[in-house]
Amino acid sequence: MATAIGLVGALAASQAQAQSASSSDQEIALLKQQLKMLEQKLDKLQSQTAANTAATAKAKAEAKAEAKAEARSEAKAVVANANAGFPVKGTAPASGVIVTMPNNRPTICTADGANCVAITGRVHWDVGGYDYRPNTAATVPQKLDSGENVRRARIGVAGKFFNDWNFALVYDFGGSSDGFGGAAPGSLPGGGVSGVENAYLSYTGLKPFGGKMAIEAGIMDLPYTLDEATSSNDTMFMERASAGVIATGIAAGDFRSAAGARWYNDQLWIGGYVTGPSTGAIHSASSAAPAGTSEQYGAVARVAGNPISGNDYSVHIGADAEWLIQPPRNLIANTQTVALSDRPELRIDPTALISTTAIANASGAQVYSVEAAATYGPLILQGEYFWYNVDRTANTGVPLVGAPSLKFQGGYAQAGYVLTGENRTYNAANAAYNGVKPAHPFSLDGGGWGAWEIAGRFSTIDLNDQLGTATGIAGGRQTVYTLALNWYVNGNVRFMLDYLHGTVSKQASPVSTADVGSKFDAVAMRTQFAF
Repeated sequence: MATAIGLVGALAASQAQAQSASSSDQEIALLKQQLKMLEQKLDKLQSQTAANTAATAKAKAEAKAEAKAEARSEAKAVVANANAGFPVKGTAPASGVIVTMPNNRPTICTADGANCVAITGRVHWDVGGYDYRPNTAATVPQKLDSGENVRRARIGVAGKFFNDWNFALVYDFGGSSDGFGGAAPGSLPGGGVSGVENAYLSYTGLKPFGGKMAIEAGIMDLPYTLDEATSSNDTMFMERASAGVIATGIAAGDFRSAAGARWYNDQLWIGGYVTGPSTGAIHSASSAAPAGTSEQYGAVARVAGNPISGNDYSVHIGADAEWLIQPPRNLIANTQTVALSDRPELRIDPTALISTTAIANASGAQVYSVEAAATYGPLILQGEYFWYNVDRTANTGVPLVGAPSLKFQGGYAQAGYVLTGENRTYNAANAAYNGVKPAHPFSLDGGGWGAWEIAGRFSTIDLNDQLGTATGIAGGRQTVYTLALNWYVNGNVRFMLDYLHGTVSKQASPVSTADVGSKFDAVAMRTQFAF
């Protein structure tokens, strides 16, 4: 740069001399030669600078690549040494867990899917009112209470161990004033002691005859009868028909201790269980208050299936049997009784309008029933009919001794139609139908309105037998018509609106024709969420 400055200065001086002294052509030629030399030197300096920059960048890149290669080599060596210290045979097992949310149910599984545990729950909150009209002043009750009831409030876990061992543990906090009143005088029995709804273990590793099999025991909800085999999350009405509720209450239903097995494939379901008392039942031989009571035991069997099915249609048929082999026995009063009763297909008020009261000297009971259903697109038809028999040959020394057996009967028919076009799929594991899953869940942003369903049901139950005799039972005859509108907001939330019109024909006693019947209308709504 100093040389360049000097040259520029010399050039300036020369130009000044040429102007003052009229410099010659030789001086001009010399200046041109000096300028050319200066340009060549500048070009050479620029080329050297660019070459030096490129060489420096290349050297840095090569050094960085070499460092990475050395780091990889060292890491491989560390892993190899660790594996050498812990030798394994075959492929190393999968590690870690997988968390999923099928139908918004929190589920944790091992990476191989062999072990899972999920949190499950449901809440059914009912509000409603009655227009209850007793026929006479002698009718009991004289009024029903309108209001609300937490019908179900369940929370628990369900899952599997090593693929084939399935389990569930579910507690029900619901049923306010409905079997959960405690042991104080005037409280309803059961439930106040325990609300364990499910606590069972099931083995599904056997698959004989090309089907699937479950061997299970514990506290469970038995898939006895079509209506009971349908989840309470999926029924078309807020309550099941009284005929089925009375049947399952004898030796099946929710909260029931049982052990048995079921086998099924896509078309056929066969199952049988030995049953015991429900959770909360007295099982003390010496208690005075409440009275010590022996435990009951019985059995249920069911054969059902869908022999005809297609993409948008199906037909279901089945037959059921239930036996109460040994009724519970009051060991203090030396009595052995069975009672058949139910509420008016709504449980805002838990009062039963039809009841046999305690049938003395009951030595056993049997229930036989048939079931049928069919679907065609969004339409479903369903019905069941029951025949009940109560034997009265127990030797307790309490009248009436040696009375003839009692026979009752009842059933229901119902239909549902999904206005938005969805249908109910078949659940082969329980031989029943699944609920409605909206194709377009409700969303103000997405424009979906969920699924809408209308339904109607006729049900009847007759608990009268041998009227006009001292050995008869005047439990009453109940007939209920129900209309329903159900909104399935999404796969987890549902709102139900039911209207009921019912008549109870009842006389004061088997030998008195005094009218103690009633009529009622009721409207109720359920808010439901489940996962």
